[in-house]
Amino acid sequence: MSAQKITRIVAIAVVASFAALIPPQSIGVASVSASARAGGLHVTKNCKDYNGAAGSFCKIKSSNLAEIEIDSIVFYDQVAGMPTGLLDSNVVLDAGNGDRAVGRCTLDLSTGLGLCTFSDGTGQFAGFHARVEVSYLGGYDWAWDGTYSFSPQAGR
Repeated sequence: MSAQKITRIVAIAVVASFAALIPPQSIGVASVSASARAGGLHVTKNCKDYNGAAGSFCKIKSSNLAEIEIDSIVFYDQVAGMPTGLLDSNVVLDAGNGDRAVGRCTLDLSTGLGLCTFSDGTGQFAGFHARVEVSYLGGYDWAWDGTYSFSPQAGR
């Protein structure tokens, strides 16, 4: 191999090594970054169909988050009163069409105060996280007030 070919190969290797260190945006290549979305969450739900049994549900009446549509259903997997005086249940927030968020709610049945947290979901709830305080509004109505975020989910 000639000295000229070896010099050319070394030069190409050096240029390639330095090019790998240069941020893409500085050479005109757009970088892709997904940003998280977050904010306050305010929801009301009606629980006239909830009877305390596993599988009981409530329906969403209002929401400031487009993904949580009116008439979405919140299913409760565990029976109320176990442990005594509490509702402590896994929950599924189902907006239909495979759009579901999963979480857990704990409610003190004597005060009507509680906490629900959501840790992920499917469909439009992929990457969904929320922490809401639960409060009793009267009749069959309850409120969720807290915060939400959507984390970028690679490959979803």
